[in-house]
Parts: sequence; C-alpha cells; structure tokens
Amino acid sequence: MLNRRQALGLLALGPAMAAFGGPNVLSAERRLPIVFVHGNGDTAGLWITTIWRFESNGYPRSLMHAVDLRYPLARTKDDTPQEGRSSTADAMQQLAQEVAMVRKRTGAPKVILVAQSRGGNTVRNYIKNGGGAAVVQTAILCGCVNHGVVVSDKVLVGSEFNGASPFMRDLNSTPGEVVPGVRFFTIRSDKNDKFAQTDGKVFGLPGPTGLSYDAPELKGATNIVLPGIDHRETGYAPEAFAAMYRAITGHDPAMLDIAVEKHAVLAGKVSGFEAGAQTNIGVGGASVEIYEVSPKTGERRGRAVHSKKTGADGQWGPFEVGPDAYYEFVVGVPGNPITHIYRSPFARSSGYVNIRPQPFGKGDSEAGAVVYMSRPRGYYTPGRDVVLLDGQVPAAIPPGVGTISLVKVNAAAPSRSVEGIVNQEGIVARTWPVKENRVSVIELTY
Repeated sequence: MLNRRQALGLLALGPAMAAFGGPNVLSAERRLPIVFVHGNGDTAGLWITTIWRFESNGYPRSLMHAVDLRYPLARTKDDTPQEGRSSTADAMQQLAQEVAMVRKRTGAPKVILVAQSRGGNTVRNYIKNGGGAAVVQTAILCGCVNHGVVVSDKVLVGSEFNGASPFMRDLNSTPGEVVPGVRFFTIRSDKNDKFAQTDGKVFGLPGPTGLSYDAPELKGATNIVLPGIDHRETGYAPEAFAAMYRAITGHDPAMLDIAVEKHAVLAGKVSGFEAGAQTNIGVGGASVEIYEVSPKTGERRGRAVHSKKTGADGQWGPFEVGPDAYYEFVVGVPGNPITHIYRSPFARSSGYVNIRPQPFGKGDSEAGAVVYMSRPRGYYTPGRDVVLLDGQVPAAIPPGVGTISLVKVNAAAPSRSVEGIVNQEGIVARTWPVKENRVSVIELTY
C-alpha cells in the first residue's frame, strides 16, 4: 500500500497495476487530450497543480483542458429546478459541449476524462447516456460518489447523491457498472474520504449510509486505493496525479515535484454567487489589483503590479509573475466584501486562476478583522496534517476524518500579520478592517 507522499509507491499496488498496460496505453506520439471535470461547488482552478505536474512530465499544455461548470452546485432534487444550481442533465450537456470543442481544436478522435467527486456523475452520465462512449478512451474517477453518499428512502430523496435514486441506479445498471469500450479507473482513499463512510455523521447526516469505504469503486474498473488521502486529495494530491499519469501512459512519472517555468503568465476569471450558490460565470465590472508582498510580513512592496476592471467575461488577466514572488490579490465584486487573497509563488503559467470574493461568516461583523485560511485541494485531517493559523491549531477542525477546508481567526485588531501553515506551505497575510467591508484569505496551493 502507498504511504503518503511516497514518490514511486505505485509499485505497491501489485496485481491491479497490470490493467494499466496493454495496447491502449498511450505513447508520447499518440497522446490524447485530457479534459478535467471538477466537483460540487468547485472550479476548474482546482486542477492547476495537477496540470502543472502533467506539464512537468512532458504532457503538452495544449492537450489539457479544465471545465468550469457554470452552475457547479447540484440541485437538492435533480428533477426540480433550483436557481443557481444544475441538474445532472445540465452538467452533462455542458461537458458534451466542452469535449466537442476540445476535439475540434485538437483534431483528436477521442479524449481522456478525469473527474473528481460530483464530476464523476457527470462523466459517467455523459459516457452512458450522452454519446460519450464513442469519443472517450479513458475515464479516471477520483473520489467519485459512484454509489451515492447514502442509499436511502428517507434522506437526500431525489438527489443525485443518493444511491437509491433513479439517476444512480441507471448509472450502475450496466453489467460491471461500466460502459464497454471505455477504460475505467477509480481512485479512492482507504478510510479518510468524508463521503465514503459507514455513518453519515461526518457530512451532517448521522446514521448508517448503507455504504462503506469502497463505495467509490466500480465493478469492471481498475480500482486504486491511496491510504490516508482525503476526499479532495483523491483528485488533487501528488500521489493521485501519479496514479492518473500511470493510467494514461503506462509508466510512473519522472517527477512529482513541479518544474518552475521561467516566464509564467496567469489568467482566470472573477466569479460570484447566484441565489446564494457559487457559480463559475464571469462577473463583469469587478476590480482586481495585484500587489507583490513580503513573504515574512505580508506587507506590500510598492504599488499594484497589475490592475484591471473585468469585462463581461469576468477575465482579470493576463499577468506575468515572478517565480519566487508572493502576491496579494484584491478583488472587489459589488455586494460582497472586498477580499484580499494571499498566495504562494506560482511555479508555472495557468489560465485557471479563478477568484471568488469571500463572504462574511457568523460573528465576523463583530470582529476588528477576519482572516480565513482555505485549502481548496484538500481537507484538514487531525493527526496527519500540521495546521496552524495565527500560531494556533484552529479549534474548528473536528477530530477523525478530514471534513473541512476552510478555517478562520477573528483578529482583535486590524493592520497586523497573520501566518497560516499547512504542512510545508506557509503564507503570511495582512489583516484589514471589517468596518471597511474587507476580509483576508490565505489561499493554499498545495
């Protein structure tokens, strides 16, 4: 079994690895486009480090595309319209459009689909019911809720996340639970995936789920277990990348680290909320300013190095970054707090540096300043991760399975430095006055 962060631990997967080989494995000359599909409420930006690792191992940037689902949150009931949310049919239709666009741009006969969490529902639905079987060579499903998060006639009734729903029963109705002609792989945790548990208490539905830790597996697929990783890390951790890379190429990656690009250029969109739900629709008229800051104090080093008011598409770039520079992104979206986002240096170029403002939470209005620490590509798991915010272990992190990716500290006074540390990544932010409608966010990359 793999140990966390073990570079070539894929060899420990034993007989299951045999399925990676064979005539379908792609040589460098026959590489197909990879289309990445994010999970519930997320954005294409979560795939940045995965794409960087593929690039660092020679996979062409031009052959990788990450989908930004316009309405990334699923409906409460799949067949009932809900403002700001998407149905399984909505998500499948957008994926079909994106795949067609990628195939037209690249001239490729087929694509590889990599999905995380809810994205697996979209990918499987597209392959089974949307014509995808004819144009998909390989599907890699990471922490995907392939049998739901519960199997129940009492909770999540009508949800695509219920294993008893007509939608989920249809997906799993084929012999072997996969579609013939497409190579299927699943990547899952052993016991640390919040949505693959015997008891639903970790995601707010106490009681038996009718499932177990192996719920993300599919009969007929090559099923890979990566011990210790959490729900998000099934798609975004280095060892998850290694499993994807081997599934696609048939051999281990040369490196798990990210090779630094000399001239990196960033771009992305500003998005917001609709009916209280996150969207990936660009916001026009948003302001974005970028400042280089001190890695030790978070204080600005001079004037803004980039400033833009977004057009209708919400795009805020392009912007060329220094390879060792720490940055503060200041985003202003009408009706939301002015958000100061502090980031680690960007190792490579990306067009998926998406930004959303951070809403105030409970009790924030009474604080002098508030600093959030967000880990988009993983959860905080006690006993596994070193997590410090302003010198303290955040009290909000529950014991056991990793379940949350956002913590905060209410600072007594503004205009000071606050450091956030998770394992080997540390970022220092400055606090800003809540009374000026400002909030700080430490956004972790790794």
